[in-house]
Amino acid sequence: MSVIGQLTWSALVLLFVAEWGRCQGQTGNCKLAIDQGKESESERKLLSKLEPLASLSFSADTQDDDSFKYYFSVCGNAANTSNAGLVQINKSGIKTIIGRYTDTQIFGGSDWVILVYKNGSKYDNHCNNETRKSMVMISCNRNTIGDGFAVIDEERTKPTDCFYLFELDSSTVCPVITSKLNAGSILLIVFFSCLTLYIVGGFLYQRLVVGAKGMEQFPNYSFWQDLGNLTADGCDFICRSRARNASPTYRGVPSEPLGGEETEERDDHLLPM
Repeated sequence: MSVIGQLTWSALVLLFVAEWGRCQGQTGNCKLAIDQGKESESERKLLSKLEPLASLSFSADTQDDDSFKYYFSVCGNAANTSNAGLVQINKSGIKTIIGRYTDTQIFGGSDWVILVYKNGSKYDNHCNNETRKSMVMISCNRNTIGDGFAVIDEERTKPTDCFYLFELDSSTVCPVITSKLNAGSILLIVFFSCLTLYIVGGFLYQRLVVGAKGMEQFPNYSFWQDLGNLTADGCDFICRSRARNASPTYRGVPSEPLGGEETEERDDHLLPM
């Protein structure tokens, strides 16, 4: 293979790797379906919708006596803790992993998504010392990419299946707004756009280039005048109620010629005296 061929092949490989990495994004760090061994394509597709959130970090404080602070990162190292999607830090600065993105589950609806992070640090005195689990409910809010991260509850009174619950607002889970314009509406928009462009452009041309004044500034003014007259003539031709060259009304002829008596009087001077 020539040098040019090797360089071309290397460039194609690098381009493929870069494109693949871009498509995967940071959400590719999350590991789905650890128990099943094979992740679902629908879950991966749903997770990829959260890619705009992957570059962001979120935090929230509790208002109780424990005074914990929570850090959250979608498929990233929360609070700079390896493999931790959610981290709890107490007032002494001790970190506790409450969910790892290396064991993730996701499900959702039309305008919400719930992320479940499992395999966190074990409880000390609660929930039969099982590993911690966290759930983040992401709701649709078209006004923000990601905001309103808050702690909702920590369920640790049950013997098993304890969890932390959080909420977050994001436009990434909002349904796509489909266009409600039909073909007729699109044609009308195109028609009136072209008509506006014709009138404005023609007016400027007639005024600035030709130097027309008054009604002559209207584009193709003489053509539209003739068109109006022709339209009126056509309407008159189609809608008239009688023929234009109608014969006058027939009148009966009198039995005696008009002015007969006057004729006899005029002939009296011709008789011999």
